[in-house]
Amino acid sequence: MAVTRTKAVDIKARQRNREEWKRGLPIYAMILPGFIFFIVFKYVPMGGIMIAFQNYDPFDGFLQSAWVGFDNFQKLFHDPDFWKIFRNTLLISALNLFLFFPVPIIVSLLLNEVRVKWFKKGAQTLLYVPHFLSWVVVVSITVLLFSTQDGGINNMLSTWGYERMEVMTNPSYFRIVYLLQVVWKEAGWSAIIFLAALAAVDPTLYEAATMDGASRLRQIWHINLPALRSTIIILFILRLGHVMDTGFEHILLLQNSLNIDVSEVFDTYVYRVGILQAEFSYTTAVGLFKALIGLGLVYLANRASRKIGEEGVY
Repeated sequence: MAVTRTKAVDIKARQRNREEWKRGLPIYAMILPGFIFFIVFKYVPMGGIMIAFQNYDPFDGFLQSAWVGFDNFQKLFHDPDFWKIFRNTLLISALNLFLFFPVPIIVSLLLNEVRVKWFKKGAQTLLYVPHFLSWVVVVSITVLLFSTQDGGINNMLSTWGYERMEVMTNPSYFRIVYLLQVVWKEAGWSAIIFLAALAAVDPTLYEAATMDGASRLRQIWHINLPALRSTIIILFILRLGHVMDTGFEHILLLQNSLNIDVSEVFDTYVYRVGILQAEFSYTTAVGLFKALIGLGLVYLANRASRKIGEEGVY
């Protein structure tokens, strides 16, 4: 009897598992393209990391190229431009982390306080639209507005008796222009995830706070921000993983011979040396160096988040 009962339980368990699998099949089908994407474009190319330790020759291939150990890394650290590039990359990343990152949070908090639905939807649409413009378009608009000779804003300044602004060629303006363009293009789109987190807040919390006499600012401070805390921490940790990635296309379009001392970063350096000069092994070592820094920062930030009671990213 006991054996028969056990078999019946096993049959029911298998049937239940098959039913759960069938119910979850549409979800698995939606996950599959993303899974394949990461396998093909993220994990398979990791095998190419080996050329960072080789003097890679495309004709000899991965397996036949001569091994040089850490020579490519020594070449990187002894490059006269290394510290300049490293400093520029960190400064631009700091702009993204500490000046741009809070902007979507503020935008989401402001939009969440809007009670007129048509105005809220209109504002969201206007804030989202720039995200769908390419960096070529965004930089071209900036050039048309601030070109020294025939830029629209410079022509207005000249008409009013002011000096023209050397925005695109003056190195001191480069980081300001970069930051303003990132804020204009991405702030609204990046706020979506924070708005989703705010939408999950229990409305009774606001009602209770109102009954207790809490102002709108108090409600933001004691209800909205705590609701966003986990999301903010997770996104901040993930952004730390890309601290050495500053956006190749954006930087390259803004870069010119007059501002290259402040605009040269690892992304553009890899393009200039690795693609244009065919230094594949050397620039692979540069990429591995960037990845190791990002990995270390994510690990440390994740440990710190766990110590303060948050889940982190793993």
